[in-house]
Amino acid sequence: MEKLIEIKNITAIYDVKTVLNSVSLDVWENDFLGIIGPNGGGKTTLLKIILGLMTPVSGEISFFRDGKSIPSLKIGYLPQINPIDKRFPISVFEVISSGLAGEKPLFKDFTAQQKENVNELIIKMGLEDFSKRAIGELSGGQLQRALLARAIVSRPRLLILDEPNTYVDKKFESRFYEILGEISDNTAVILVSHDIGTLLPMVKNVACVNETLHYHPGTAVSDEWLSNTYACPIEIVGHGDLPHRVLKKH
Repeated sequence: MEKLIEIKNITAIYDVKTVLNSVSLDVWENDFLGIIGPNGGGKTTLLKIILGLMTPVSGEISFFRDGKSIPSLKIGYLPQINPIDKRFPISVFEVISSGLAGEKPLFKDFTAQQKENVNELIIKMGLEDFSKRAIGELSGGQLQRALLARAIVSRPRLLILDEPNTYVDKKFESRFYEILGEISDNTAVILVSHDIGTLLPMVKNVACVNETLHYHPGTAVSDEWLSNTYACPIEIVGHGDLPHRVLKKH
């Protein structure tokens, strides 16, 4: 299996507070990595470093293709809170197409194949009735689906999602996770979530970030590992085949 990203001994500091301390992590082709951890533990900081939005004070990050080091990697990103202005007069089709802007020649239209790819994603996301509508007419969940489509339309080698279920409407939630599973067949995925019960049935490997990073291959995660890495006792409460909530023990 090909390595996509190698993170070595990353340390990150905000003001005088150490957020990440000597963190190392490898991300592999077609991996589906779940990242968990308490609020303020450094999960989003780690994502920013991978995305090149933040520079660590020490350590290094490397990207690879065909076993050779490359300067950057094509990454799709769906942030927890998206700053998009719903008052902006842009349609769902145009929002998703904007994910291909870097591949379109200046002053030229998208190719027929690119437009077809956009339309296929619109159908996959259940947005075919909203294709020409302005984004201001969408619910929060519908907008999140459109933004997910924008993140993957360029077929990135890695997709990063930060708490994606925050705005997904409940009636589409199960289909949303099915789509993520389909994406992970051809694209490496990093999924950050505080909801361990939802995350564990989906991912292949787990990392807990709480200033340091603890990596757990596979998803047979024990209560002891969770308690030790979270630095507090927690338990998973399940309902049926898809547990979906994590509670601290009081």
